[in-house]
Amino acid sequence: MIIAVDGPSAAGKGTLARGLAKALGFHFLDTGSLYRAVGLMMLRHGKSLDDADSAAHFAAALDLSAIADHELRNEQVAQAASRISAYPRVRGNLLAFQRDFARKPPGAVLDGRDIGTVVCPDANLKFFVTAATDVRARRRFEELRRQGIATTYDEVLADVLARDERDATRATAPTVMADDAIMIDTSELTADEVLKAVLDVVKDLKP
Repeated sequence: MIIAVDGPSAAGKGTLARGLAKALGFHFLDTGSLYRAVGLMMLRHGKSLDDADSAAHFAAALDLSAIADHELRNEQVAQAASRISAYPRVRGNLLAFQRDFARKPPGAVLDGRDIGTVVCPDANLKFFVTAATDVRARRRFEELRRQGIATTYDEVLADVLARDERDATRATAPTVMADDAIMIDTSELTADEVLKAVLDVVKDLKP
């Protein structure tokens, strides 16, 4: 079984996807980490984020085992990932990795921006997780504060809006909800409430 979890940043899709995979005993892939890893390699090697050729090269040669998870979680890497994810060759070079992962038995949960539309259009279940823009910005602001990163809510809100614009308007695999996806609005729900609602749907589908 393949379960696709898509949606904009800070909507709660990662928390949902991880919880879902754990509850079902499935494999989990945060596909955003692939783009963060490419962004990190660009920064490490002093490459301009406008250098699409170098980004494509790093995507083709990506080795996640060589990168510690904490290295992917800072804001500079997140910004780099958002930039290089717009390059068609980067997305193309990471596509096979994601599709191979999705076929792992007994099942896999993948979260990202284009899982249900591009990576796994034949996924057994597709969820599109979203929330009001101000709610997502507030969540992201609180996350950054917990990490000790100095910023303001207005700066975070502007960043969320800019990411949304890039994701929705890029020529390759823009962030859109698949026609057969189930929308989950997390604006007024706790993570536990979201997970329970989705597990109920999955249990109804599983034989």
